[in-house]
Amino acid sequence: MRELSLNILDIVTNSIEAEASRVIIYIEELDRENIFRIRIRDNGRGMSRETQEKVLDPFITSRTTRSVGMGLSLLNQSARQSGGFVELNSEVGKGTTVTAEFRKNHLNRAPLGNIVETIVNLVISNMDVHFCYLHRTDSGYFSFDSFWIYARMVERACSIYEVAEPAREQIKKHLLAIRSSG
Repeated sequence: MRELSLNILDIVTNSIEAEASRVIIYIEELDRENIFRIRIRDNGRGMSRETQEKVLDPFITSRTTRSVGMGLSLLNQSARQSGGFVELNSEVGKGTTVTAEFRKNHLNRAPLGNIVETIVNLVISNMDVHFCYLHRTDSGYFSFDSFWIYARMVERACSIYEVAEPAREQIKKHLLAIRSSG
């Protein structure tokens, strides 16, 4: 995948397919430590130890719609090519945490891409899932909670699409602020 936001979309889609009702997406862009880290935690079905050992193989998937599972294996390849790693922690019945770490300044690190659209589209497409998006840089930190969108819908008696644009603008504004204040 050309952008890490697409990897995030794929992994979160797996979380939703694993019946997660809560997904936390945490991104760290740390210049001082030369680290770019993505952590996705869910409360879905989780995976057995045996599945965890196999899941980074592109030819292993639990999906019945295709015989290969490229998401985690592509993320793993991307991380390794840029001096990083992927770590997977999961417990059956409790959920899964995927952590991908990259050297931030590595020439082969894929760009984050359009994380704003990824987050907003996940929220508006999966209203039964509670999303938390946290983003940290050396200069600051912000968080976005999907309950913000749901509260605006109730407050304004409107559809989710009417509050999607204000959500986009809020995320963009805060992301710009923590990236430019350093």
